Amino acid sequence: MKKILLFGADGQVGWELQRALAPLGEVIVSSPFEGDANRADFTRPESLEALVQRIGPEIIVNAAAHTAVDRCESEPELARAINAGSPAVLARVAQASNATLVHYSTDYVFDGSGSTPWKEDSPTGPLSVYGLTKLEGEDAIRASGCRHLVLRTSWVYAARGGNFMRTMLKLAAERDALNVVADQIGAPTGAELLADTTALMLRSLEARPELAGTYHVVAGGECSWHDYAKLAIEFARARGHAIRVAPEAVKPIASSAYPTPARRPTNSRLDTTRVQRAFGLRLPPWQQGVERTLVEMLDRN
Repeated sequence: MKKILLFGADGQVGWELQRALAPLGEVIVSSPFEGDANRADFTRPESLEALVQRIGPEIIVNAAAHTAVDRCESEPELARAINAGSPAVLARVAQASNATLVHYSTDYVFDGSGSTPWKEDSPTGPLSVYGLTKLEGEDAIRASGCRHLVLRTSWVYAARGGNFMRTMLKLAAERDALNVVADQIGAPTGAELLADTTALMLRSLEARPELAGTYHVVAGGECSWHDYAKLAIEFARARGHAIRVAPEAVKPIASSAYPTPARRPTNSRLDTTRVQRAFGLRLPPWQQGVERTLVEMLDRN
């Protein structure tokens, strides 16, 4: 039975990966917590090598990252250690042991200009420390020569933990009006979809190793944060949940009206043609996953 070493299992994607990867082999979960026998400290990249060598996995899946985009601006060295240094070590060990490395990246590696969906070979140009360090991590993996899947995605959500949908529903129940950014365009992508797609890709890669490389994986279609918020609020209202804000009081605003320490890309569209053709996949429309997750979230409350 294959050994699969999973990092970042306590995050949105990592939590779903525990389920999705289970049919492929023995999933060994590493955590950042003191006392865990398989503790991984991504703030000390050099410490990861001994852990991976001791476990000896055939597949390494890295869902760990410093994803607090604004905090990365004030913690650049920490972001670099977690987002670039640690993936570089994992890639080096994967190459030496002939293991496969799966790593998740982001649309933030692009500069967000224009309106055309970004392809895997589009020129990069990160606007933030987060985007820069994630790109450095990608580059280190590709340079290592290890067999890899680097999966870029955007606007990840899940029913578990804090997320944009939960925040919008909470505010919609408390306020008479909401202002939501309308000039950033992307595709809300469920952690469940990412995890299931990863498992399918790994299964195909086993038979066709030439499929290794960098891919874009997001749900189908596109929307703004404003569109996303309106769908979530109206869906909740239709299911009888207490929503105070009126539909017309969910107002679109420009990014400039909501300044943040890190610049956000306005164009987060990712072209998924390559992954769908190479692996014979269909990536469903973003609304489908959002509505399914909303049902799960709302029925818990």
